[in-house]
Amino acid sequence: MIQVQINVDPKKEILDPQGKTVQHALKNLGYKNVFDVKIGKHIILELDLNSEEQALIETEKMCKDLLVNSLIEEYSIKIIK
Repeated sequence: MIQVQINVDPKKEILDPQGKTVQHALKNLGYKNVFDVKIGKHIILELDLNSEEQALIETEKMCKDLLVNSLIEEYSIKIIK
């Protein structure tokens, strides 16, 4: 078994309304030094594979097919176990 971690974030040039809402709320709570907030997704997959290389290949395909909207999001993949 191999665990894979995927972090998905909005692209830098894309407005993140959820992040802006959190930023505004933090400032209203007195956290005046918060310059920017981005809200993303953290996905952990457990794959029944023996090869880390195959796990990365399959995870990359899953990201392209379903997990990531490549028009507005970017992602990184990391083997964690």
